[in-house]
Amino acid sequence: MIHNSKQKLQAGYGCEDVDPRGFVSLMDLYENNFLRLRRLIPDLPSIPSHAVSSLHGCLSLHMDILEQTKFTTTLRLTYYFDDESSDESIAEPQLTVRVYHDANQVEVLTGHLRHGRLHFTNIPSETARVKWQLNRFLYKWLGYCLYLGHAFTPESSLSQVPVSPESSLACSASDPDLVKT
Repeated sequence: MIHNSKQKLQAGYGCEDVDPRGFVSLMDLYENNFLRLRRLIPDLPSIPSHAVSSLHGCLSLHMDILEQTKFTTTLRLTYYFDDESSDESIAEPQLTVRVYHDANQVEVLTGHLRHGRLHFTNIPSETARVKWQLNRFLYKWLGYCLYLGHAFTPESSLSQVPVSPESSLACSASDPDLVKT
């Protein structure tokens, strides 16, 4: 029987078997997101306010720390794509998440997905279905990022990060749906 976060991490436990209808399943998803985010950013207190994880042939993963307190950290994760119609980059997906250090949980606060068609801000707490969808997306995305080898270290900061044409191609992973990290 698995009883704590460390045992879950060692066992490769995921939230694939959880029914998304209740509060308990949502809290389980928050805990699993914490485990994955901790693998992506093992030393969060030492990371600069802007960091980039770059892998050859993959999109660079960007992380910005928006707020840091004793018990929580709020951060944003995104990729940047070149916009063919302008000189600007498009952040897609763009998730703002809060890390609860004392509870070992991560919750999506806002999400910007599918080229701006889904944009969630100030998600009311009674919308468990939307919270489940966004946090399930984070769970899958973190798994994909870990599968590719992304990680943030204190050395991953860059002052200016231009988006180059070769970085706008996603890594070719064999089957990201099979990722069980």
